[in-house]
Amino acid sequence: MKDLVEYLAKSLVEDPEAVEVKEQRRRRELRYELNVAEEDMGRVIGKGGRVANAMRQLLRAAATVQDTGRVELDIVD
Repeated sequence: MKDLVEYLAKSLVEDPEAVEVKEQRRRRELRYELNVAEEDMGRVIGKGGRVANAMRQLLRAAATVQDTGRVELDIVD
């Protein structure tokens, strides 16, 4: 699923080399921290957070299919 977050983010930004995804695993919870270049932050978040929320929904759907438990995505400044 880390690959999914990375793929989505790199598809959205102008500087794909700056995309960094960290994965933290706790029991039945996965947390992903997404770092992008400062100028690409608006592209990843989107108007009113729509893009970020869509990415979170895709992760939840993938987690349901893989039965990995709860998944969270944090976009870090």
